[in-house]
Amino acid sequence: MDLATLIGIVGGAVLVFVGIVTGEGGFGALKNFADFVSVIITVGGSMAELLASYTVSDFLNGLKSITFAFKVQKVDEGETIKKIIDLSNIARKEGLLQLEEAANDLDDQFMKKGVLLIVDGTDPDLVRAILETELECIEGRHKKVIGFWSNLAAMGPAWGMIGTLIGLVNMLKTLSDASTIGPNMAVALLTTLYGSLLANWLATPVANKLSDNNDKEVMMKEVMIEGLLSIQAGENPRVIEEKLKSFLSPKQREMMSDGNEGGEN
Repeated sequence: MDLATLIGIVGGAVLVFVGIVTGEGGFGALKNFADFVSVIITVGGSMAELLASYTVSDFLNGLKSITFAFKVQKVDEGETIKKIIDLSNIARKEGLLQLEEAANDLDDQFMKKGVLLIVDGTDPDLVRAILETELECIEGRHKKVIGFWSNLAAMGPAWGMIGTLIGLVNMLKTLSDASTIGPNMAVALLTTLYGSLLANWLATPVANKLSDNNDKEVMMKEVMIEGLLSIQAGENPRVIEEKLKSFLSPKQREMMSDGNEGGEN
């Protein structure tokens, strides 16, 4: 569980709750912020627009992807570089063909695929093309899901404004009846509130988290590509290590030098 995401989402809800109940009316004020019609217009309208923008399958996958925002992204840059250096030492001492046995111990399927391509004697340009094509496809799938939440962040306020206009029109149509002004004004204001919450409390943070996870995964796979191609070219393990360290922050490089691979940013 990614505590940062959990704390942020829960913390945002708590702050809104505190802001409501500490005003005039206390806990009784909560009922002023509950309106079924506003929910239908804002949340229902946003979901309907998303469904119109995607296939049913993509829509459902987009909704399910919220779980990835709460999962810890297992990215250990130092450990990945260490595995590549170990592979380069095997290739240097025993030859490229010996990497096939080492590949069976790799958990990362992307790295394993690259190692097996090298063992098969695939041309370096073709190895790079195959791995980069797979990386582009992975990133494309990620961006499609990120786009789902980014679109929801844009649609929430838009449908909130539609609800506001509906409430204002109804209010102006019935100004002669003072009893309708309050309910219509509530719809007008609450839809804007719900739309803003949908965008800024949920959709935007999820999109940002998924984007950050994507960037980390893409960087690690770029490290793998450069490392494996360097092994295939027969470069010295020390040279490969220094090359791959260029992907890391100064703090991560220092921690690797101290023997503590995979330091945090």
